Amino acid sequence: MIPDPIPGTLSCDTLFHPFIGQDLPRLLKARAEDRTDHEFLIWVPFDGDAQRWTYGDFYREVCRLAAGMKAEGVGKGNMVLLHMENCPEFLLTWHACSRLGAIVVTTNTRSSEDELQYFLADCGASIAITQPKFESMVRKAGANLEWVAVTNSDVGATPERPRSEEAIAFEDLRGDENDAPLLDAAPLAVNSIQYTSGTTSRPKGVLWTHANGLWGAQMNARHTTLTPDDIGHVCLPLYHTNALCYSHLATLWVGATMVLQPKFSASRYWKVCTEHHCTYGVQIPFMLFALMKHPVPEQHDFRLWGLGAENPGVVSDMFRIPCLGWFGMTETITLPIISSVHLAGREMSMGRPAPEYDIQVRRDDGSHVDIGESGALWIRGVPGLSLFAGYLHKPEATAEAFDADGWFETGDLVTPNDDGTITFNGRDRDTMRVGAENVAESEVERVIQAVEVVTEVAVVGKPDPMLGDVPVAFVQIIMPTPGIEEVVIAACREKLADFKVPAEVRVVDDFPRVTLGKIDKKLLRKTLADEVGEQPPS
Repeated sequence: MIPDPIPGTLSCDTLFHPFIGQDLPRLLKARAEDRTDHEFLIWVPFDGDAQRWTYGDFYREVCRLAAGMKAEGVGKGNMVLLHMENCPEFLLTWHACSRLGAIVVTTNTRSSEDELQYFLADCGASIAITQPKFESMVRKAGANLEWVAVTNSDVGATPERPRSEEAIAFEDLRGDENDAPLLDAAPLAVNSIQYTSGTTSRPKGVLWTHANGLWGAQMNARHTTLTPDDIGHVCLPLYHTNALCYSHLATLWVGATMVLQPKFSASRYWKVCTEHHCTYGVQIPFMLFALMKHPVPEQHDFRLWGLGAENPGVVSDMFRIPCLGWFGMTETITLPIISSVHLAGREMSMGRPAPEYDIQVRRDDGSHVDIGESGALWIRGVPGLSLFAGYLHKPEATAEAFDADGWFETGDLVTPNDDGTITFNGRDRDTMRVGAENVAESEVERVIQAVEVVTEVAVVGKPDPMLGDVPVAFVQIIMPTPGIEEVVIAACREKLADFKVPAEVRVVDDFPRVTLGKIDKKLLRKTLADEVGEQPPS
């Protein structure tokens, strides 16, 4: 069940919404029937030959896996932890859980044991499916797990340490495909949970209903103009909304083809994309910077990239591929701001408000900004349909994310332009973007504050040409402590994912302060930006 409607908002349980009688298993079944022999998935591991599944093949494998999981006790409402890098088993598990009415909980594979322990305790999953290199950590983090299923390879590569004898072999989770029939459609039932870092000290579990997934599939396909003939390239992690929804679910909606790699590889990128005639892909700045160091083939099949910024000049000049600008986040399911392939926009903007959402840009006092003025981005949609259903076990956090009129606070700063486009200015408050990952500064501060000699800490982002930001920790200590910088970094490495570990620790005698003694993080950010010659978001 989805939470009670958020005060002041609409909720799709009160509307005659588009997905009555539908769910994600029925979408997959429809594609298996009308695109039976069309290739759905082409898996390109780093070691070995490409493997292919038609829609019919993939659907049968999902049904067999669902039957095997059902025989092991997985059913409606069960939480299943999916801790896995990109591979076919990830997608098979995701869809098998959907078919059983189970709730699949996807987690970042760069998480530390401490973070994984928190995820398991928070969601209450008693079952985990993973790959060999993560099995030991999953078991240590999940003392109450009933069983763990483990693949026989690490995303196609021979594992350094094979799965344990206690593990269920993922390949053995196969049953009779008729033993996992479709359940009654429940579009408002929770289908999946993704953990996302906002401005809180611990990530929040974002609840998606089946209707959310269907909405994301339809709208992403529409906004990116995907057709059944497109071949999409996917190398961003499937445990994030970008690859899971913008690419995978959109592909499924139109019956197109998806080329999946374990992760981004600049040296392999063009070979894979030209060999498989990819027509659509998604980029992030880190990938573009890396690709700029490699020759671009004279001939390729790309007609469009999704990027987040519309047609940057350097990208147009070097790659000759049109780029969509856009904005989206886990809580918005799809893209509330999007540029158009049919209408010229502003270079480097995110695009214009999508017709399915309401958009406002506000000052700190709640008033609307003028054209050309930076402000906070607020979005309104329908919870459980075009917006997430809520945060797992956190009704207060869910309510706090919305104002009295149902507007969702994104935590981002943007500028509306006089041509109707919107330009991204950066994250608001205390969140930084490290590569493709959001990092809550307070989450890093929580770990550093536990170091015995640290009396006060402030973590902010330092501009980085490849990653966007890297964390820098400013610490005040109670007494001189040789090697404190290494001690702080070691504590972070133990408790946090690698991308959250500070690139630098600076010991300070005191902090700049604002009202009521609060640390002036804006000034700290400016100090770091000045050092690298960049202007921080205002």
